[in-house]
Amino acid sequence: MSTLTYIIITSLLISSCSLIGVLFLTVRKKIIEKILLYLVALSAGTLMGGAFIHLMPEAAEQLSSRVLFSLVLASFVLFFFIEKIFHWRHCHKEVCEIHSFGYINLIGDSIHNFIDGLIIAATFLIDIKLGVAASLAIAFHEIPQEISDFGVLLYAGFEKRKALVLNFLIALTTVAGAAAGYFLSFNLEKLTIYLLPIAAGGFLYISTSDLIPEIRKEENLKKSLISFVCFLIGIGIMYLTKVFL
Repeated sequence: MSTLTYIIITSLLISSCSLIGVLFLTVRKKIIEKILLYLVALSAGTLMGGAFIHLMPEAAEQLSSRVLFSLVLASFVLFFFIEKIFHWRHCHKEVCEIHSFGYINLIGDSIHNFIDGLIIAATFLIDIKLGVAASLAIAFHEIPQEISDFGVLLYAGFEKRKALVLNFLIALTTVAGAAAGYFLSFNLEKLTIYLLPIAAGGFLYISTSDLIPEIRKEENLKKSLISFVCFLIGIGIMYLTKVFL
């Protein structure tokens, strides 16, 4: 097979990780409501961990601290602006319009997946074995991330089937990133390094401005402690993928 074929097939397989959310389509609504807070907490942890453990350290290897943190801050402000300019208002009621962070999460995740695609293309262009190894690392990273993203979309107010479809469509940006990386390989490294802090800023905005406040509203001590543990597990997953993968 050609290198491009390896890149496209691998990116499609990784995109299919988003379909793991189909497992939740058969789960009763009451059960989903019980575990939703914990999925949100897990997602908050993975987003924070992804930004601090993966994205920013990777960008710091080639960007100065001034440029890196300026881009993270600019990205944070940009996502806040996007939320306000389109009036995607946050709602705390049980029956309400779709939460704004659902849309913001889709935007941030699309950037993240696009970067994954760029990384897949870059490694395969260097060596097939390196490409396979990098793709496995990305896949193990994506599985918990996609479960959490699906939970966030449900929590944001999307119906289960719509959340699954949207999550899969956003996951396909991995394929778009892989294709762009292959055909624009001469400028791949420079493009990727500047996208990393932008994605990090988006992840930090979602986690700190929307998800963590929702977790803090829980008044039941037992549920609060469990959700906090889920938050730590999310960070731990990102740490373990960094260390062992």
